[in-house]
Amino acid sequence: MGVSGTGKTTLGQALASRLGWQFVEADDYHPASNVQKMRGGQALNEKDRGPWLKAVNARVRMLDALSEHAVLACSALKRNHREQLEAGVADMKFVYLAGDPDLIDTRLRKRQAHFMPASLLTTQLTTLEPPADAFTVSIALPTRRQVDLVVR
Repeated sequence: MGVSGTGKTTLGQALASRLGWQFVEADDYHPASNVQKMRGGQALNEKDRGPWLKAVNARVRMLDALSEHAVLACSALKRNHREQLEAGVADMKFVYLAGDPDLIDTRLRKRQAHFMPASLLTTQLTTLEPPADAFTVSIALPTRRQVDLVVR
């Protein structure tokens, strides 16, 4: 979890590959209206996030019911978002990707073909409630090192 541009998808895919688990990209569950809103430079509000978080939770609960492990890449910016994601799931651990806002901004500006513009970074940072109970990983580390730390 973390703001856009921290490398959630990159780490999530690498971690899932290492563990032999499924990878779930929360961005795939946004309704078209959310994507259009963000693409237009408008931040999501809690009403926008509700159906999205519900859909992501449903996917995770389904995997949990099948006793399948997964790595989920999701912003989960607020405590209540994380609570919604883990509702009804037997065991969920959070990894918080944290780093310098200037580095995140640079990454966002270099990113191609993603609906989240760099202009929304400030609103994400303002919305972010860093978790007290997550394993924190620096975004400055190479992905391989991040995976090693999380696995350990």
